[in-house]
Amino acid sequence: MKTSVITTRYALILGAIALLCTAVSTGVYLLTKSRIDAVTAEQQRQLLVEVVPQVHFDNDLLATCKVVKLPEAPFLNKIYMAKKGSDLTAYAIQATAPDGYSGNIVLLMGIQPDGTVLGVRTLAHKETPGLGDKIETRIDDWIYSFTNRKFSLENEGEWAVKKDGGTFDQFTGATITPRAVVNNVRQSAKWVITQLKQKPEMVEGFVNCK
Repeated sequence: MKTSVITTRYALILGAIALLCTAVSTGVYLLTKSRIDAVTAEQQRQLLVEVVPQVHFDNDLLATCKVVKLPEAPFLNKIYMAKKGSDLTAYAIQATAPDGYSGNIVLLMGIQPDGTVLGVRTLAHKETPGLGDKIETRIDDWIYSFTNRKFSLENEGEWAVKKDGGTFDQFTGATITPRAVVNNVRQSAKWVITQLKQKPEMVEGFVNCK
């Protein structure tokens, strides 16, 4: 009987400690969540400004985020609308190149309605260090070769690596990675000028990002 009472007492103590720890953890999370969210949002805004310079917009670019799900363009993930006053000046597009050497390469690019690519950045990849990772700005300046280049249906053939008859450099010993990136940027720019430019209202039908 005495042993049972002691066991129950310890169980209650342990339960109380567990509840206290949970309460403390929840409290810390609630206190820091707004700060974490603010830092995350600021980091996202800084990335967006890298592909759509501030001179092109005066709206809250992050707040315009829409999820893109189109059967005819499965490479598209998200889209942001840059506006100067009431004029739509550019789109920031997150897209995925599925054909990297080691899998998906997630890109963020700024594209104007006329097909001008304002900038491209790599968000995520699993490419080989020392070879494919040259798509990162901290490793190489190759990704800057897209900046301010205009895509059109007339010059589409130029939007490929040199090995495929285009104008973009490939990496020594690693053609697959830059090919995947160039192809994805070309596909995204082509979608903008052939689909989105003709029907900009289609964006309103996309779901807001969470």
